[in-house]
Amino acid sequence: MLLSSKTKKHLQLLIGAILAFIIVDGVAIVLGTWITTIIPINYLKIISAIVFIIIGILLLINRDNEEEKRTTQKNPLIAAFLIIMLTEWGDKTQIAAAIFATQYNALLVFIGTMSALTLLSLITIFFGKIISERINKKLINKIAGTVFIILGMIFFIF
Repeated sequence: MLLSSKTKKHLQLLIGAILAFIIVDGVAIVLGTWITTIIPINYLKIISAIVFIIIGILLLINRDNEEEKRTTQKNPLIAAFLIIMLTEWGDKTQIAAAIFATQYNALLVFIGTMSALTLLSLITIFFGKIISERINKKLINKIAGTVFIILGMIFFIF
């Protein structure tokens, strides 16, 4: 949602998100629950927590840096891809997809997972665009930074 408030290239943002979801959830579906036997779920949660907290801190200390603005606006595909790739490992959707793939046809699980994540991404991008038109971008950054830090702390706790 935050990225959609910083760019007009919403299609690129969506494509970046979908590509990352294809990799993250595709790997989970192909490997089933195997990924959590190699990398314990606690480590995956810790990595996600750290990434969320770092992103939150960076959002809070962002001083409206012109270079950051240009980078985000020029590369929404890369920004969405990297954020999702770094934060979605070990997430409930990935684990659920992996578990379903052990019980049902993996291709159908993949299609269902990707359909749901694509729809969710479309809704998020749409609402991010609408919110960014109505709320000051600095306030959005502060709210997003705080939410990222809180989510990171929740990952540590649970």
